[in-house]
Amino acid sequence: MQFSKRSKNLEPSVTLGASEKAKQLKAQGADVLSLTVGEPDFTTPVHIQEAAIEAIRSGQTSFYTPTSGIPQLKQAIVAYLKKYYGLTYDTSETMVTDGAKFALYTLFQAILDPDDEVIIPVPYWVSYGEQVKLAAGTPIFVEGKEENQFKVTAEQLEEVTTEHTKAMILNSPSNPTGMIYSKEELEAIGEWAVKHDILIVSDDIYGRLVYDDNVFTPIATISEKIRRQTLIVNGVSKSYSMTGWRIGFVAGNKELIQAMSDIASQSTSNPAAVSQFAAAEALNGPQDSVEEMRKAFEERMKRIYPLLLEIPGVKLQKPQGAFYFFPNVKETMELCGYDDVTEFCDALLNEAHVATVTGQGFGSNENIRISYATDIRTLEEMVKRVKEFVEKKRKK
Repeated sequence: MQFSKRSKNLEPSVTLGASEKAKQLKAQGADVLSLTVGEPDFTTPVHIQEAAIEAIRSGQTSFYTPTSGIPQLKQAIVAYLKKYYGLTYDTSETMVTDGAKFALYTLFQAILDPDDEVIIPVPYWVSYGEQVKLAAGTPIFVEGKEENQFKVTAEQLEEVTTEHTKAMILNSPSNPTGMIYSKEELEAIGEWAVKHDILIVSDDIYGRLVYDDNVFTPIATISEKIRRQTLIVNGVSKSYSMTGWRIGFVAGNKELIQAMSDIASQSTSNPAAVSQFAAAEALNGPQDSVEEMRKAFEERMKRIYPLLLEIPGVKLQKPQGAFYFFPNVKETMELCGYDDVTEFCDALLNEAHVATVTGQGFGSNENIRISYATDIRTLEEMVKRVKEFVEKKRKK
């Protein structure tokens, strides 16, 4: 059987790949600590579960919904953006999707033709570039220097801007680094986008998970002209521990939203009805659980961050948001006799039974990603095992 060029050129997700390797080793009886997938270790709050159950019992979830989402959820999204962004959108400027990931997929399908370019800061979330390629576009990677907290500047963006540049992805707080762009940095990037009529794809999925009194500023709030240049991408997966419910949402230009909805109508028809009623309760209902989870992640980060720095060779920027560490392990690898970060991660898994994600999938050959969306005991044991692994390797 012959397969399409696009399928053969597609790189599999290193995050899901690492998670699968960990599961396979665990199935063989190994005591594996998996720190791979970006998934909160909390169950969905009870009031959200109960809203879903009530929607099922009342018969509201038995039928197709509008492609762009049920009115109750779209209204909840509008209210959410007004409350947390201070911005006013019409429901026609919003769309509900099968996770924020599918929101990005439909976006790129809607805006890209062959040879169109999307600027992607490095390090990046693993699916950005592959989704651009699936839409026949060209990802243009711009390195966020580690000495600048992995963030790109408007000057760097200007250098790679061409007549083919259609969009730029902004992820703050960042997966995998946890870094946050300041208001001043965002203003410069926004002005660059307005100047060149380039769409800002603002992936705000971790915007509620911020630590140490750092502030998340949505780029759409900088000015009205920058808001008009921005598509907000968000969802309920991270802040509400609803990864399995698969609900994302977008807000932006009405015509772009309609084009994305048309594509979804010919692919998924609509997001699962029960998940939409649950998401409406998440956005409208009590927000206590969000703060409880945020505090738990912050506690873990503060506890484990200094311990990671005790591992020989490790250099690490302190995360400001999200729930990942992205340590530079170049010197650690050299101490252990490795020059390839993926081989280093494989050795950690097979010998220390610690599952991390290679930085290569994020565009970084000297880093690994460690999720701290798990309990402190597991995280402390992870550090202990990695230190023992490094010390053992150094003796050879």
